[in-house]
Amino acid sequence: MVTEPNQIRILAVDDHPLLREGIAAIIATQPDLKLVAQAATGEGAVDQFRHTRPDITLMDLQMPGMSGLDAIIAIRKEWPTARIIVLTTYAGDVLAQRALKAGAQAYILKNLVDKELLETIRCVHRGMKKIQPDVAVQLANHTAEPNLSAREVEVLTLVAAGNSNRLIAAQLSIDEETAKSHVKSILAKLGARDRTHAVTLGLRRGVIAL
Repeated sequence: MVTEPNQIRILAVDDHPLLREGIAAIIATQPDLKLVAQAATGEGAVDQFRHTRPDITLMDLQMPGMSGLDAIIAIRKEWPTARIIVLTTYAGDVLAQRALKAGAQAYILKNLVDKELLETIRCVHRGMKKIQPDVAVQLANHTAEPNLSAREVEVLTLVAAGNSNRLIAAQLSIDEETAKSHVKSILAKLGARDRTHAVTLGLRRGVIAL
């Protein structure tokens, strides 16, 4: 497999083979792009990056084992100049914020890959950043809102699993009143009406994942 000198070398990371095949097909139509490696896990992404040193990495976030977010952090720790584009089904502002903070330069929703991928790859390769408008709106809408603490994220995850305050307290080794206080704080920060609404908002914004 020969790569021309001026071609942009790409690593595609996603645990769904069909998506990787779709990306490969899109890239194959472009003479200035070359898919040099693929991976289905975060660990595989780091390993393939070490071996191929791509110009651009396309990274899914939700994968078994090491998440895409952790893979971005690991890659950027070893190669601070690595250029990474997130491909995800989640438009949530919290998830996008985490990915961008970890070092991603662009954030694309998978349902728009066929329309946005090629332009985004070339933009990021030129050193630019690119965030889709709907994601940017989500980020702007929630900029001034307080973030949930790590403990509150744990509590919300347990709420999503159907646990009562008593069960949450037992699992986190805290008293029930403290668990109740965490839930109250979560509702306030998310602007949620009740526990179910808090879980819905948490999933939509990428605070938690099931």
